[in-house]
Amino acid sequence: MELTYRTEGDYQVPNLAAPEEPPVTLGKYALLRKKYLKQNRRVLYLNFLTAGTLNEHLTEIERTANERMELMIAQMAAARGVTEQMKADNQMMWVGRMNNIRHSAEEMILHDLIYA
Repeated sequence: MELTYRTEGDYQVPNLAAPEEPPVTLGKYALLRKKYLKQNRRVLYLNFLTAGTLNEHLTEIERTANERMELMIAQMAAARGVTEQMKADNQMMWVGRMNNIRHSAEEMILHDLIYA
């Protein structure tokens, strides 16, 4: 790779540009991870950005977070006895318990994947 320079005042400044990444649609967890990296882990964020792997990292985080959410919700619902029968018998109780399970699982995902 040949490095070129441009003159700005009395200085020679290298012409550097971050590698082009294909555009991707980022979901909730990817956007949260990007915001966290940008605000709290600046060096890591810049390393991903300059290497051209930021979108790849964010896509992997999104995929992993969604897979874990589905798995954790199913496991926690089974462990707490939340079934389709409960949904048919007492819908409000089922909704309350599923919301509790979903929020608990999301809290674990945020702690383990996003803000780590």
